Amino acid sequence: MRRVGLLSGGILALVAGLAAWVMAAEGQNIPEGLTFLGTPVTAEQVALGRDLYGANCASCHGANLEGQPDWRRRNENGRMPAPPNDASGHTWHHADRPLFTITKLGLGAVVPGYESDMPAFEGILSDAEIVAVLAYIKSTWPERERGFQAEVTVNDGDGS
Repeated sequence: MRRVGLLSGGILALVAGLAAWVMAAEGQNIPEGLTFLGTPVTAEQVALGRDLYGANCASCHGANLEGQPDWRRRNENGRMPAPPNDASGHTWHHADRPLFTITKLGLGAVVPGYESDMPAFEGILSDAEIVAVLAYIKSTWPERERGFQAEVTVNDGDGS
């Protein structure tokens, strides 16, 4: 009987631990007040964005948003490597609208004639999916960077 109790207790502890782990993995902690173009960001958007980022962006921008090595120095082809999307990069210096436009239409849509290895994601990701990816990226920034980027976005006329 003691063995059955130990086994049952062990299984119960395992199930509880697994449930806690799944909840932690699923329950992205969204920074308070996080918005994209003035609309509050949801946990569902961030979770979707994390998955889409992994499938579409991580191969260049890094699994941990760290960017490519030597990202400030031009490649042999004259183009810039993919920058970090974390706090060490400059993504957070830009307002929501240009970030969306760059992701959807490519850098040339914001800086005419600029050549980049980054593809335009129009036709690959929907607008809602692009917003989700950018919401995920924003959710990873420390408070200082989020605050700066929110102010830049407000000054750009897009609200945040």
